[in-house]
Amino acid sequence: MCGIVGLLVKKPELREQLGMLMMPILIGMTERGPESAGMAVFTSAVADGRRKFSVYSGTASAPWAQFEAAAARDLGAASTVQARANHAVLETAAAPDTVRAWLLANYPGYHLLSVGQSIDLYKDTGSPAEVAARYHFPALTGSHLVGHTRMATETAVTPARAHPFTAGEDFCLVHNGSLSNPNSVRRKLEPLGIKFETDNDTEAACRFLEWRMREGDGLETALEKGFDELDGFYTFLMGTKDELALVRDAFSCKPAIVAETDDYVAISSEFRSLAKLPGVKNANIFEPKPEQIYIWRA
Repeated sequence: MCGIVGLLVKKPELREQLGMLMMPILIGMTERGPESAGMAVFTSAVADGRRKFSVYSGTASAPWAQFEAAAARDLGAASTVQARANHAVLETAAAPDTVRAWLLANYPGYHLLSVGQSIDLYKDTGSPAEVAARYHFPALTGSHLVGHTRMATETAVTPARAHPFTAGEDFCLVHNGSLSNPNSVRRKLEPLGIKFETDNDTEAACRFLEWRMREGDGLETALEKGFDELDGFYTFLMGTKDELALVRDAFSCKPAIVAETDDYVAISSEFRSLAKLPGVKNANIFEPKPEQIYIWRA
């Protein structure tokens, strides 16, 4: 049992409040996922030719000042680092493969969480409230976000296995449920050069959908193919740089609820976590239908 969280603000003036609006939704999902939590937030894109790399150090005393100096020396003088506890967002013009090789050679204990022009990603073990305080979630700003609270059922409780999962650039996925065929999905993708970092079933879904989009499918087409290839019980919530998407499997036994107003689209596993949103009494509130694709644009 896990909790999914999504929020897209429709009005630019609300982007500064994104983190504050999200907090009661995330905390409301604590009972569904008390062991770890994560959040991917989509901000205004950095300049063309530059990307952001979310990095997890694994230690609260990470030497981020030295990390920034090394990045400026090795990856380009315009490289910058914004740190929060044991996470940092590295912005640079260096190519992703160059950054990955640099991290592996110089910081082998660090974990690269996400890559893109818009996405910042934070995830860690601990209760949702603890993780939110550690990384200052109320201060997050942007157009939309995807979050998760985890109760592990099949794999270990570690930061790497927390959600959201990412693949490619500016794409993430959170999942409530269980897939029955993640290993067959792996066997299909690994010969294509796609590498896996965990044994979590959610990673298989994330990498399958990103692979389909990399092959030229739009998000909706990729999800339609996912209905055929991904077997199990699931509610998936996904974010791209300009979209928020939600799907449920054919049986829809994993809960989800949507509240939409002129100001926002909010998504959660249960209505109780949406109840404190402003204007929710007048929202269009509905339960997503089985195997129907819902996409909102930022």
